[in-house]
Amino acid sequence: MTRGGRETDQDEAERKCIVSGISQPKGGLIRFCVSPDGEVVPDVLGRLPGRGFYVMADRAAIEKAATKGLFARAARQPVKVPEGLADLIEGQLARRVVDLVSMSRKAGSAVTGYEKVKDWLVKEKARILIQASDGSERGNAKLRPPAGEKTLIRCLNAGELGLAFGRERAIHAALAAGGLTTRVVEEAARLAGIRGLIGGETAGEDTKTA
Repeated sequence: MTRGGRETDQDEAERKCIVSGISQPKGGLIRFCVSPDGEVVPDVLGRLPGRGFYVMADRAAIEKAATKGLFARAARQPVKVPEGLADLIEGQLARRVVDLVSMSRKAGSAVTGYEKVKDWLVKEKARILIQASDGSERGNAKLRPPAGEKTLIRCLNAGELGLAFGRERAIHAALAAGGLTTRVVEEAARLAGIRGLIGGETAGEDTKTA
């Protein structure tokens, strides 16, 4: 398994992390490129033109690359590294995960609210259980994730999870099987790597207030 949380897939293209020197599937890495004015630009979606270089989805690795001149070495030219680069990437990944969960909701493949999530789990409709990182341990312990590996996501806080469902906050959500769910799991793994799986304060209960 990669530091970004993905399992190694031999059919997936691999790239070498400029910090660790280890090659791994691109899905567990963050791609960077250099803008025309010489600034390092994170390419979370992997779509920007030009030569790219990669760092594992890990805050410490990104900060090391920024402070030790590793981006310039990889780019083979002087570069400008924006301040708060890891925070910028974290924000982009968080928005990415929220957007994907929101798309799942609109497709009928995601629900929120304790009772609805519990019902999906009991009926084995849920493939993934999502719990807010700042939810109470007591509340989270009431729901068990589906059997299997990587069936629990806890990298979003209650406000972010709520945003995906048009609420002020949400504590519990569930995703059904499908392509969007696979993408949520992949992007959530990268976000978890950047956040170091650190939670915040207790969020409380689910609400429907926008």
